[in-house]
Amino acid sequence: MAESNFVDYVKIYCRSGKGGRGSTHMRRAKYVPNGGPDGGDGGRGGHVILRGNRNYWTLLHLRYDRHIMAGHGESGSKNRSFGKDGEDKVIEVPCGTVAYNAETGEYLCDVTEHGQEVILLKGGRGGLGNWHFRTATRQAPRFAQPGEPMQEMTIILELKLLADVGLVGFPNAGKSTLLSTVSAAKPKIANYPFTTLEPNLGIVSYREGKSFVMADIPGIIEGASQGKGLGLRFLRHIERNSLLLFMVPADADDIAKEYDILLNELKTFNPEMLDKQRVLAVTKCDMLDQELMDEIEPTLPAGIPHVFISSVSGLGIDVLKDILWTELNKESNRLEGHIESIAHRPKDMSHLAEELREEGADEDLSVEYIDEDDIEDLEDFEYEEDWDEEEENDKEQQ
Repeated sequence: MAESNFVDYVKIYCRSGKGGRGSTHMRRAKYVPNGGPDGGDGGRGGHVILRGNRNYWTLLHLRYDRHIMAGHGESGSKNRSFGKDGEDKVIEVPCGTVAYNAETGEYLCDVTEHGQEVILLKGGRGGLGNWHFRTATRQAPRFAQPGEPMQEMTIILELKLLADVGLVGFPNAGKSTLLSTVSAAKPKIANYPFTTLEPNLGIVSYREGKSFVMADIPGIIEGASQGKGLGLRFLRHIERNSLLLFMVPADADDIAKEYDILLNELKTFNPEMLDKQRVLAVTKCDMLDQELMDEIEPTLPAGIPHVFISSVSGLGIDVLKDILWTELNKESNRLEGHIESIAHRPKDMSHLAEELREEGADEDLSVEYIDEDDIEDLEDFEYEEDWDEEEENDKEQQ
């Protein structure tokens, strides 16, 4: 089976640039015997920056570029010349990307808007040249500041899709079929469980040119929180959704029980997901008549809107769109405000190693760095040349 191009989890090594050191140069000019210090400041090291880009949909481009290194600042030089700043390294990521520290699991930042920039690692500041340290009693300082060191960190980037409605249900509940019916998306559809192995997005058209985004994720089974089936790794894609659409087929033994199982799995993954607005859709109702629907309706969970639908015959699709649009536009359920209120939790360190292994990102990406300052820099070295002695030595040899 070919590897999927949908990449929503990568581990990369990032390193900012170190600051350039200040210069200890002394001014040397004709007829100026005591020129004094004129060493310039070192340049700033390059930053590592995350930038949101709506033209990216996955993190595939980072799978093969896992070492991000910004440029170092250059050293200062004579005549109080500043060193060149190091080149910043910008990482383009899709909107909805979250960054974590791979070693501690700490939450770092979240990029949700196009063009939003977040400095992930700051470059070191450049050192001051000896010109800054001149005083009346110390007129020829022969020292300068070194630049600040670089920062390095191994980062986990997770993509959490931005959508209005998230589809939640058991495998083979009709989620992908519904998405293909109400939008132009073409997910894989077949009559067996776990047909969907990666999330799909679709734009659902509504009345008067209005629309909203729907996300379809792989099915959840009982015990997914313990790793059964595909586990809960795809649930992060509906963490940002304003509304959750629970889908249970009409031929289920107990619709309310299956709904409670799904709700419990969401609670295990993130208890805050229970605060989202919920709608229940009973799918595959083309095999039911009105009498059976009336019998089933009293057994449905109370307190949430519900609708009987059939993606094949189109039964209840327009009613479902009306309910979803009404719930999405409630004042307490705006997506714009909901994104800002998401509380990102640190990674659970007890499961982080297993998570990295499952995602295929458990290799060591650290890079050994050799500091170039250990190698003597002759740029500021002043040579004392005595031409008379060299001429005398030449005459003696002759």
